[in-house]
Amino acid sequence: MITAEGLTKFYGDKCAISDLNFQITGGEIVGIVGLNGAGKTTTLRVLACLLLPSSGKVTINGRSVSESPHEIRKHVGFLPEIPPLYQEMTVESYLRFAGELRGLARADARARVDQVLEVTATRDVRSEVIASLSHGYRQRVGIGQAIVHSPELLILDEPTSGLDPEQIKEMRQMIRGLKGQHTILLSSHILPEISQTCDRIMMIDQGRIVAVGTEEELTGKLTGGQHLLLTVRGDPDKATELVRKVAGVTACRVDTGPAGAYRGEAVHRLDVQTKDDCREAIARELVQAGFGLLQLRPAETELESIFLQLTKRKEVH
Repeated sequence: MITAEGLTKFYGDKCAISDLNFQITGGEIVGIVGLNGAGKTTTLRVLACLLLPSSGKVTINGRSVSESPHEIRKHVGFLPEIPPLYQEMTVESYLRFAGELRGLARADARARVDQVLEVTATRDVRSEVIASLSHGYRQRVGIGQAIVHSPELLILDEPTSGLDPEQIKEMRQMIRGLKGQHTILLSSHILPEISQTCDRIMMIDQGRIVAVGTEEELTGKLTGGQHLLLTVRGDPDKATELVRKVAGVTACRVDTGPAGAYRGEAVHRLDVQTKDDCREAIARELVQAGFGLLQLRPAETELESIFLQLTKRKEVH
């Protein structure tokens, strides 16, 4: 759906993004990760046809953002970091207004707004003035205006900014629920949210892409595999010895964290490093050997570790 070749944008003498090359397939949810000033927002604004690139070529569904920006905008929904809300309007009237601005007939806008209120869980506040809403609801209304015209491409710049943990969870579920209806591109500073929400990740540092791929693929570029967190009931040393014999496992050690308990029995955490996805083989060997397998999943801090390493190693692509 999206192809970028040599995408570069200057603000005066300052280069915000340089020689970006990437492809995004229709229906994907792709997350852009980067520190402040890395070039995330500039990239999103170019794709939303709010900025023209200084050089390079970007096409969306075969149309050039430089040659056909007005046509492309009809098929793009955009939520900037600060939602473009009219505070004095009610939620329903604002969404109707946004729909009509996007070219919907009045009757169509009214019908579509009912759908958007349902999708964004804002039906209960449809008659409320936007200024009276909490930050979480305002973010939902912001997404509502971005999807009211059923765009093919949905671009969300920091959609979870300022939300509390419960609101972040709800926002993640809503974004995942939009998959299949839109191709979604979003940016975030919250790395675990990117990991749990997105199909692929694009990491940008100082205006350049340092890596693109799934979390597992990015891990493989650095370590030749991934880290798994394994929790077992039984002798940790014997479990470690058994796991190390599984094909594809490159290392296994007992985690230094405190041991837990499960039904009165000691349980232990193991840190497993693999070059392939060996979870099924590891689980089978442990269960057949009589160990209690309580947990086997990717380590939570994996994405943050990858990002820190990649931004220090610009040569990794």
